[in-house]
Amino acid sequence: MDSPDPMPGKIRPRRAGGRAARHTLRTNPLAEDKRPVRPGLDGGQYRPLTAAQVARIHEAALQALEEIGLSQAPPSGVAAMTAAGAIMGDDGRLRFPRSLVEDMLARAARDITLFARDPKHDLHLSGTRTHFGTAGAAVHIVDPETESYRESTTADLYNAARLVQHLDNIHFLQRPMVCRDVADPFDMDVNTIYGCCAGTVKHVGVSFSDPSHVAGCTELIHLIAGGEAAWRARPFISNSNCFVVPPMRFAHESCLAMEHCIAAGMPVLLLSAGQAGATAPAPIATAIVQAVAECLAGVVYVNAIAPGHPAIFGTWPFVSDLRSGAMSGGSAEQALLSAGCAQMHRFYDLPGGAAAGISDSKLPDMQAGWEQGITNVLAGLSGLNMAYETVGMHASLLGFCLESLVLGNDILGQVQRCVRGIEVTEDSVALDTMREVCLGGPGHYLGAEQTLRLMQSEYVYPEIGNRMSPKEWQEAGKPRLLDTARARKEAILATAGSTFSPALESAIRARFNIAI
Repeated sequence: MDSPDPMPGKIRPRRAGGRAARHTLRTNPLAEDKRPVRPGLDGGQYRPLTAAQVARIHEAALQALEEIGLSQAPPSGVAAMTAAGAIMGDDGRLRFPRSLVEDMLARAARDITLFARDPKHDLHLSGTRTHFGTAGAAVHIVDPETESYRESTTADLYNAARLVQHLDNIHFLQRPMVCRDVADPFDMDVNTIYGCCAGTVKHVGVSFSDPSHVAGCTELIHLIAGGEAAWRARPFISNSNCFVVPPMRFAHESCLAMEHCIAAGMPVLLLSAGQAGATAPAPIATAIVQAVAECLAGVVYVNAIAPGHPAIFGTWPFVSDLRSGAMSGGSAEQALLSAGCAQMHRFYDLPGGAAAGISDSKLPDMQAGWEQGITNVLAGLSGLNMAYETVGMHASLLGFCLESLVLGNDILGQVQRCVRGIEVTEDSVALDTMREVCLGGPGHYLGAEQTLRLMQSEYVYPEIGNRMSPKEWQEAGKPRLLDTARARKEAILATAGSTFSPALESAIRARFNIAI
């Protein structure tokens, strides 16, 4: 039998709050530590490998280093590593005894910080803290409006950097495309640094096309930093270094560039990018073994030169579509590879990075969405410290799309909310609000104090994604996702200027050939 109405014939007073209160809360910016997602959230909930499987991969990697070794190290690298205990064979291959690898792992830097020009964007790499950003060397820009590809330019790189600066869920900018409008290799390296740093004060990653360019580029970096001492105190650029050419060969020129970067005080990303079924073994587990072995050789290399120099364990094995041999960066196998590599990083307690978010689709469409979502969420849940190439990348790293960069910011917001997980505390499971709502209350939680308090700190809302009802969507003119992303892109670029002061800009242009 229903309970009698305590106020028959009377209109009950409406609960304070409701839609107006929620709108007010949404428009008030949150303090950084109250945001529902932010850089450095702890992952590690997902583990595709058992402890026994991790140990087996480790043993196989050590065996590969002892029995197969790596070839083609430059003489300076050979000298440093053999002095530390590596063994040069008659076949020209450098082999690494288990004891040497263990000694160098003990020397390796842990709990490192990748600095930004603005300290609030510093990246603290430890444990399972996660960060998401760009990377790659796309040679084309994707225009989704005309569905066409064209060569990428310095201006495109600068635009990407400015967008990253204003997209909160993208934590760093590693060069995502090549400045194809600059013919001279040194000028291209200079313009890459210029385009990245002029656009953002977040941490930047670059590579060098020739070891001899490091010195001249360092002069530019010192200008930006305000002097060598300021740079060495807070190095805000890291060197993305493909120090190996899989399988199991050192990349001579890249190794020399790495040595120069270490001397210049620049953190390095030890990047092993084999392709399973092509330049790495086809089994996913053995592809991880090879990547781990190559990066362990990199740990020996770096720490033989400069013990404790900041280096990221960059196991980046990619996947081949074995029907054609083409790269398949958006596949489930790619997601598993990166997650498995993250477990190996944790096993060694080293700061680590891998690839995620690459799409094989040529345009920002549904395929791109599922590929970016699946690979990024597994990277985050696995506790990957640095997830690279997470937004904007299409055609298996051949094309970069600015609209996709904006859309990807929404994807990464949802990804990071999954990484944050569910907090179960005495406060979060207390029944006070349930009692108030259900026992004589309004029968809903829309205006509850708890709802209003948590709606911004507990929930993530997309900037571009559309959550309108069909009726609202029709009344709004049926907005398309790409149109909204393009409008957001153009709004940012219309107001985002250079991060350089006029005096610094003049000093740079007086010394270097800047293409923009």
